[in-house]
Amino acid sequence: MARKAHHAGAINRRGFIKAGILAGGLTAVASGRKRGGSHPELVDPKLAPHDHSGHGSAGTVGDVDHAANGFDPSELLYDWDFGTVSTLPSGQTLREYEITASDKDIEVAPGVFFPAWVYNGRVPGPTLRAVEGDRVRIEFTNAGSHPHTIHFHGIHAASMDGVPGVGAGNIEPGHSTVYEFDALPMGCHLYHCHTLPLKRHIHKGLYGAFVIDPDPNRYSGEEVEIAKSRNHQFPENRSVNEMVMLMNAFDTNFDGGNEIYAVNTVAFAYMNRPIQIRRDQLQRLYLINITEFDPINSMHLHANFFDYYDHGTTLRPTLKTVDTIMQAQAQRGILEFSYEGYEPGLYMFHAHVSEFAELGWMGFFDVVE
Repeated sequence: MARKAHHAGAINRRGFIKAGILAGGLTAVASGRKRGGSHPELVDPKLAPHDHSGHGSAGTVGDVDHAANGFDPSELLYDWDFGTVSTLPSGQTLREYEITASDKDIEVAPGVFFPAWVYNGRVPGPTLRAVEGDRVRIEFTNAGSHPHTIHFHGIHAASMDGVPGVGAGNIEPGHSTVYEFDALPMGCHLYHCHTLPLKRHIHKGLYGAFVIDPDPNRYSGEEVEIAKSRNHQFPENRSVNEMVMLMNAFDTNFDGGNEIYAVNTVAFAYMNRPIQIRRDQLQRLYLINITEFDPINSMHLHANFFDYYDHGTTLRPTLKTVDTIMQAQAQRGILEFSYEGYEPGLYMFHAHVSEFAELGWMGFFDVVE
């Protein structure tokens, strides 16, 4: 892929990696606004504060201010938005949501600020969760400085498609609209702005996960119990640890190539604070790729294997016993795995493109008794 010429003094992502290698770890590129006006510093890897693994001592120097960001990657893992629930006269469940688009600077690595466009003040936006067949109603308000929409991956009428020239089309700043449709099909889906230029509106942060649980009443035989385990309304689901991760990236110098890679926005978030999980519990991970400027992203699980449900639209795995999955932009799926019988400890996961991993897309599961 051709790259635009860099302005004088800019640090491209190759230089970003080189700086990290020379330091024995990754430094945050000074881009845009900087905390206290100072540049993030390089440190000796032996002194790196978050060296959990000895895996090249990769990581960032310092900490991101999650409170100032208004969201914390550790909380985004489990932050499901079930909407305001009521029942329509027909007996159908109605779930109502409110989503607002706005402009907001966010910190994507220590001292690295990105001028984002956000849904509900965060990147990614809220993880909407419904049940197969529910009526979903989203009141969307554009409080930003540019036209925006919401396009949902799923089944809906053309008038609800959230693209320019169809239905409500672009929603201008200061205006609102309502998207309404039935939640179909079950699975791991997403939503994003579809205003042109599309790559800008997605890359700037206007996207989020949209999970539709299967309705056990629509299935028979063994699939009823499987559906219950994936439906948040049933006790069978509560025995599973469910997480959501969106693979994303940020072009901090706007040269058409990413300098920061992450899951749930903040570089090395789950390396600095590993995700604690029980070794005897089934793990279910809703994984979505929304990376711009790179054709493929991936996830690799260390020392373990998982079953994969492509798009999450099946109750049985579409791939069994794999340890790496590739996704193009907007592809998604469900990973299921367990560490039962494993010794407790830190187990790595990361993109299996070394460049992405070295620039922030790397983390750990902290497996405990």
